[in-house]
Amino acid sequence: MKKIIYILLISSFAYACNVFDVEPEAAISDGVAISNAGALTAAVNGLYDRLQTGYYNGKSFFLGDVSSDISQSVGTWDFYREMDTYAISPDNNEVRDLFSFIYQVVNQANNIIAGAPNVADATQAQKDRALGEAHFARALAFFDAALIWGGIPGVYGNQGISLPLEPARQAVELPRASLQETYAQIGTDLQQALNLLPDTGGPARLTKAAARALLARYHLYLKNYEQAENFATQVISDTKFQLVADYTTIFSSKNTAESIFEMQFDNTDQSTVRFWYVPGAIGGRGELAAHEEFYNAISDTDDRKKLYAFDNVARFFYPTKYIKAGNIDNVHVLRIAEMYLIRAEAKFLTGKGDAVNDLNAVRTRAKLPPLDAINNIDDILNERKVEFAFEGQRWFDLVRTGKALQVLASVPRKNSPGAPAALTDARRQIFPIPSVEINSNRNTTQNDAYR
Repeated sequence: MKKIIYILLISSFAYACNVFDVEPEAAISDGVAISNAGALTAAVNGLYDRLQTGYYNGKSFFLGDVSSDISQSVGTWDFYREMDTYAISPDNNEVRDLFSFIYQVVNQANNIIAGAPNVADATQAQKDRALGEAHFARALAFFDAALIWGGIPGVYGNQGISLPLEPARQAVELPRASLQETYAQIGTDLQQALNLLPDTGGPARLTKAAARALLARYHLYLKNYEQAENFATQVISDTKFQLVADYTTIFSSKNTAESIFEMQFDNTDQSTVRFWYVPGAIGGRGELAAHEEFYNAISDTDDRKKLYAFDNVARFFYPTKYIKAGNIDNVHVLRIAEMYLIRAEAKFLTGKGDAVNDLNAVRTRAKLPPLDAINNIDDILNERKVEFAFEGQRWFDLVRTGKALQVLASVPRKNSPGAPAALTDARRQIFPIPSVEINSNRNTTQNDAYR
């Protein structure tokens, strides 16, 4: 990994995280040895903090939204405008920061994986849970990094990512693994997480259900449809989760039955998601907005359309999923609606006639009429587009299904008035490795479109 990442990891102290309701000093950074059970708890606390700070504090969502056809850059922050218009540079600060945040999660997880087995005064259950959480977090980080900078086997991309599996105590310059090796490691970590995590504790803490849910997503991306269906079914069958009757309460409330894993924010640990979306009149920056075409395409009878508002000054629609004053909205990482739509897609692509039932479960919850049948994959993708808008999934849905170049061939953008933005270069379906990584790691290589 790049030197700057590990310097940051070793020198930085984790911010407070409310996962365990502990004081800020109880969250230790990845550079601190895990010597006893208290330190192990604090290290895991620090792991959730790494996930929370920066990584799931908006940056991963913004990238997946603004590069797609649901969100656009309407302000002056050039780094999102680059994503918006497919003219992204290796010097893009947002990509650089996300890269750093993701690998901070990896190093914190590596520290726990290396140290937890040797903690003499921790119970086996404590060790297993800590290890399960670390393997899950590393899998999630590697999975997101692979999608952003590597690609998807059989779809696009020919290189994976760097896969550090040991704690970094000094600068280490790792080469990129192959795409196949990258996804194999993700699968190994997820299986380890499933074996070690407990059944109870969510949605604020990771559980076996979260591992099954991420495995369902993982196998869908790899076109392992039977496995995707199997893991999605296991989560759907878990009585702890259900599609809540009122879609808006998923976001107005916290930790509902809809949520499998939800990143926790409060007055101490604030989210930045609201800040970037809402207009200045109500305390935001108003940098990112909904596409008017996307908003207008949502049926007026669709409950999900209620979660948008119009800024009369800047003249754009913005999402209100994350709208609580004080920036205290939780952020949803995995929720049960995704399992229904994963299972619908897996069943449809393997020719199972009941796929429409899962699709309709999500549609009818949104107050839309059920479909008699699924005509093509677009029926499912369009449902995902509306259901998970501003949750960071749309760009990756387009890439994994081979539709990105088609759907994004002409996208009107407020910051591109002369002509619609167009994704015409298939190589830009992945993002540039940040320049700071290229300059400090002699063993890595840049993605083709950015050389």
